[in-house]
Amino acid sequence: MIQIVKKNQPKSWEAYSNTPGVDYSSNTDLRNSLLGDQGYICAFCMRTIPVSKKDPNENETSKIAHLLSRTNHDDRKLDYDNMVICCPGNINGEAHCDKSQGSADITLPIFNIQLQQSIIYSSYTGGIKSTNIAWHNTIDLLLNLNNPVLKFNRLQALNGVRQLLENKKWTKAQIQVKLDEWSNPNDKGKLKPYCGMVIWYLQKKLRQYP
Repeated sequence: MIQIVKKNQPKSWEAYSNTPGVDYSSNTDLRNSLLGDQGYICAFCMRTIPVSKKDPNENETSKIAHLLSRTNHDDRKLDYDNMVICCPGNINGEAHCDKSQGSADITLPIFNIQLQQSIIYSSYTGGIKSTNIAWHNTIDLLLNLNNPVLKFNRLQALNGVRQLLENKKWTKAQIQVKLDEWSNPNDKGKLKPYCGMVIWYLQKKLRQYP
């Protein structure tokens, strides 16, 4: 997982949310703004969020998740700072991310760097955990981020970078360049999928240098 840095909500959503009596209903400006905040990757599993339907059997491209659920917190249903955008939340028939959240509250401090700093990945299995027990339970049990396919995908992203590093024996400066590449959006505002695991690995490598 990575820290999400929230920008200002779109003016159209601000106007809508300040309209007395309205209920939650997403719009294009809201969705595009959340995508931009997150570099077009899922807030939880870091998959690239599809922006158009390519599979005729898939009826969703993304889902807007309320961290504090609308079921439990009706007063936060229009709060931009309570929303993130997620992938469709289904791999091989197994729910994860927003789809496995249901009506539960997500109490992860997803806008705080402390969450990212607590995350540890397995460079052998692609698994993810947090050193904070409560956060780990949310990651593993509620969001199902150790789904076998997600673990495999994270490991594939890491292995591509790891092989480059091992074959070329990068210098510290070269590792830093690669870390910057994975930490920042490209010229289209998009982050690389599963970037959190690669960032973790490269930061660990940098700490090995004197």
